[in-house]
Amino acid sequence: MSLIGFLVLAAGVDTVRNLTNPVGYTCNGLSATFPALPPSNAPACSFHGPLLLLGYVTMVILLALTAWSWWLLAGWALRPLRDTAETVRRLGPQNLGQRIRLASGTDPFKELADAMDDALDRLAAGYESQRRFAANASHELRTPLAVQRLLTEVALEDPAAGQDLHRLGAQLLVANERNERLVEGLLTLAESDRGLQGVVPVPLNELAAKVLDSHQELADKHDVLLRRKLAEAVVPGDPVLLERLIVNLVSNAITYNEPAGWVEVEVSADPAGEHGTLMVRNTGPEVPAESVTTMFEPFRRLGADRLAGRGGVGLGLAIVRSIVTAHQGTLHARPRQDGGLEVKIELPARPS
Repeated sequence: MSLIGFLVLAAGVDTVRNLTNPVGYTCNGLSATFPALPPSNAPACSFHGPLLLLGYVTMVILLALTAWSWWLLAGWALRPLRDTAETVRRLGPQNLGQRIRLASGTDPFKELADAMDDALDRLAAGYESQRRFAANASHELRTPLAVQRLLTEVALEDPAAGQDLHRLGAQLLVANERNERLVEGLLTLAESDRGLQGVVPVPLNELAAKVLDSHQELADKHDVLLRRKLAEAVVPGDPVLLERLIVNLVSNAITYNEPAGWVEVEVSADPAGEHGTLMVRNTGPEVPAESVTTMFEPFRRLGADRLAGRGGVGLGLAIVRSIVTAHQGTLHARPRQDGGLEVKIELPARPS
């Protein structure tokens, strides 16, 4: 391809050189044609040629054709890199099965693609092993925790149990409940990280209303007002995971609030029908802007003051982010000017 372009350019330059050579001249009103040379004492001579303009046009056309051929050649040569970049761009925790798989050949591009495919195989195996370990460990911990809770409750029902035993039993039940929530959180996180096995139409507004109704008692306990703005919005997804997402956001907004504060849940649909939006706002202590991102990491919370007496395990917002990613949505969080947090989640309204 490059040799053809070079030959075309060389032939074009030679042709244009011949076309643009002047075929005659005029000196002192007298005209002559080549090969006769103009007199040496002529003060001024003007050269002319009927093919001069045509030569310039031909030169422009040939240069354009040469540039186009080189552009085609570069695009053809770099196409494997574009395919590789597109495959890597689609990779994520939910689709680690994507591979480049270039056609047979021995060029450096295929060697690079094969090496990346091998690296992706190892990455997928390691990721699946880690997820399976978390799920298996959580399942194995469920049974002993349930037995521990049952034995503690039976001991507390014993009429011979003294005041010290009741106090110790109550502390054990609180610790046991926290461990059970941790196990359930790890299971949910492992499940959402695996991706969606299937989707159904989920009405976000109905799901949010259900969650708000179930959290009214918790809101009354913390002296928090629940407000709702629920417009109809239907998105494809897993209803269990989406309910867990709203539960985590609402319970977090209630727990980390202030007396006489409020929590507002808003559901809306994009007028163009591209996505559904869930907004959760709450009053509360001031949240530093630099700490917002880390709050959505596993076992990361905002300062030691959020650890004491709140009963959290540091997985609620991490699960929210994982569920949003599994649904191919976007999550934005920012601190409110008067304290508290605003979380905005957009979920695609059509299955991809």
